[in-house]
Amino acid sequence: MLKQMGRTSQAVLVILYVLRTVKAFEMEIIPANKIVAQIGETLVLTCNTTGCASPSFSWRTQMDNPLGGTVNNHGTYSTLTMNPVSVVNSHDYLCTVFCDKKGKKEKSVKVELYSFPSDPIIEISPSSVAGGTVTVICKIPDVYPSEHLELILKKEEHVLHEKHFYGDDSTNTETKTVTYSFIPMAEDIGKEITCVAKLPVPYMDFKPKERVSSQKLNANFGPQNTIITASPGNSLMEGDSLKLTCATESNPPPQIVWRKHLADESIQHLIKNNVLSIPHARFSDSGLYICEVINLVTNRTETATVDIVIQGAPVITELSIEPSTTVQEGENVSIQCSAESNPPPKIILRRKSDSADMEPFSAGSILLLPSVMFLNGGGYECVAENKFGNSKSEITLNVEYGPKNTMISVIPATAVKEGETVVMKCTSSGNPSPVISWKKKKATGEFEKIFKNATLTIQNLKSQDLGLYECEAYNQLGKEEKAVKLFVQARLENPDQMLPLIIAFSSVAAVAVPVVAILIYVSRKAKINGSYSLVKALRLKV
Repeated sequence: MLKQMGRTSQAVLVILYVLRTVKAFEMEIIPANKIVAQIGETLVLTCNTTGCASPSFSWRTQMDNPLGGTVNNHGTYSTLTMNPVSVVNSHDYLCTVFCDKKGKKEKSVKVELYSFPSDPIIEISPSSVAGGTVTVICKIPDVYPSEHLELILKKEEHVLHEKHFYGDDSTNTETKTVTYSFIPMAEDIGKEITCVAKLPVPYMDFKPKERVSSQKLNANFGPQNTIITASPGNSLMEGDSLKLTCATESNPPPQIVWRKHLADESIQHLIKNNVLSIPHARFSDSGLYICEVINLVTNRTETATVDIVIQGAPVITELSIEPSTTVQEGENVSIQCSAESNPPPKIILRRKSDSADMEPFSAGSILLLPSVMFLNGGGYECVAENKFGNSKSEITLNVEYGPKNTMISVIPATAVKEGETVVMKCTSSGNPSPVISWKKKKATGEFEKIFKNATLTIQNLKSQDLGLYECEAYNQLGKEEKAVKLFVQARLENPDQMLPLIIAFSSVAAVAVPVVAILIYVSRKAKINGSYSLVKALRLKV
């Protein structure tokens, strides 16, 4: 009996042990409860079992709508894959599991859908111009459910427009659009236009529920309010640096061109830049400068001008002689001088000289010398002056002419004793300096060249050296000749030839001595008597 009771207890223990080691039949759906899925993505529902070796699965929707997905069984679990998720998948999905004698089990899960895939798209109407209407378009692509959609348009922090899509009964994804137009001011350029999209579905848990996009307002306008700034100013001294800056309001940035009005009314094109720099201003830089700004998008042009005045002491820019600095006597000559300054200079052209007489003289830029003479050659100066100072420049006029004033000097004389030395010197003026040569007239009457130099020296003069000598002064402009005749006196070799001269001299002396004595005596008597009478004097003498 005891043995039987023991066996019964052991059997109960075995049954209890088996019951404890065998798992109960269970199932679950993953994910469980409520699922929030975004349209267009992939959703996988898994129906999993435990405690059943060979379960069979069945998927369906309430109201027996199409599954909108693919079922795959994998032993103890089954999957329903929706790829992509669409609006047809917005159902309660029921999974039923059959397990032989263990019966069946069911569970359901609710799939709720939304679509908020991307940030808003902002479009601002192109080629808009300040002062004109700008249209801003904000698009929300593929949104669902749109009945909860809220859109806000802002300019910086200022709200331009709001829209709520309450009551929208769309049953699929749609692109929702908000359009707003306004007139921007110039100060609005560069400010951000922001589109804020909200999808606050209260019973759905997804992120993000707010999306934001921004774009800077880039309205095209201008150019306008164009001005030129001159630094250090529009009136400056010659040699100073000058910077001209052209400022304007324009979008997009304009093309800038600098121009300058010239004295002949033509226009000089300078640079394409908003800053025009002149490191060292010259008088020629004076004038009217034009800044032209062109907006190629708005097809508008605006200009600004500034008048620049460069002042300073004169600078002589030209000093010249026409037709040349070297001319021939008799030509017409003009000397010209040009100078730059502001205020305009007073110009004086004159002959350079240390004396008070500065002729020729011209109080102007041209000095005329008609039929120039060799005396007009030499240095000339141009003086330009104004209240800031003066400037001086010099030039030399070279007047060429043929030989003139040709002269011959003979030392000791043209009549000399035989055996002496005679020096004959020929001088002549001319430009270029003349070449001097000597010729002697032969018995045939022809002249023979005998010497090429200014000074002809004849030593130990002989009778055959007498005759006519000619000096010739020559340059490429002409020649001039002068002649001199040498008279050679022969020596007296017979002393008897002097006797008649001695006798004549003695006779004159015999008569002259008494006469001189009488005159001395009369003179003394006149001093004593206070008067003089030649007759009385002679009577007394007798």
